[in-house]
Amino acid sequence: MAQRTTLIAGNWKMNASGEMAEVLTDGLKAWAGKPGVEMLVCPPFPYLGPVGAMIAESDIKLGAQTCHANASGAHTGDVAAEMLADLGCSYVIVGHSERRADHGETDSDVCAQAEAAHRAGLCAIVCVGETEAERDEGATLSVVTDQLAGSLPEGSPATSLVVAYEPVWAIGTGRTPTNNDVQDVHAAIRGLLCERFGNEIGNGVRLLYGGSMKPTNAEGLLALQDVDGGLIGGASLKAEDFIGIADA
Repeated sequence: MAQRTTLIAGNWKMNASGEMAEVLTDGLKAWAGKPGVEMLVCPPFPYLGPVGAMIAESDIKLGAQTCHANASGAHTGDVAAEMLADLGCSYVIVGHSERRADHGETDSDVCAQAEAAHRAGLCAIVCVGETEAERDEGATLSVVTDQLAGSLPEGSPATSLVVAYEPVWAIGTGRTPTNNDVQDVHAAIRGLLCERFGNEIGNGVRLLYGGSMKPTNAEGLLALQDVDGGLIGGASLKAEDFIGIADA
């Protein structure tokens, strides 16, 4: 089996202030780190520069929450992947369910954003997940694999791609699928990646679980065969909780 470095990624979403970002970052810098574990923080755009400066001497990586498909142009309010790279980002989240819902981003939009991330030398964290209605209809696997198939750029090397499974109904609700359900979805994702890119690349891509992961359930989730880390929302806003997940 491919050796994959565990990735614990914190998505701060539209949260933080300058003071909060400093306090949180200082708390995370106290983490001594663990072999085989990578920590990533994804603050809102206004705090990327300051947070990047604060973690510059640490092992913590910096990422952004989205990017535009184009490198430049008349796109008021948008940010290019190249700009993120200039700020020291090494990752960018694309296709989060909140972007798909709030901004109408389609699979093809997400694919273009992931291509832009690769163009700029960033690793794209491509998000997929089903709604509660889709889960109740028994459509989880078909929805997730269809989303992923449409969101993946061609020729993605394993080092430039991470896939995050976030069941929409579990994000911020405290609810999670069973560990068996999570493994079943991740195994289906792994299978699609191997079919699309070949076994070497497919088995090298890291798969994250997102959706109310916290210190109390992280150990069980992270022990699953095809779970290689977590994309953490609310729990990433408390250094103690985020470190607790990383330590799991």
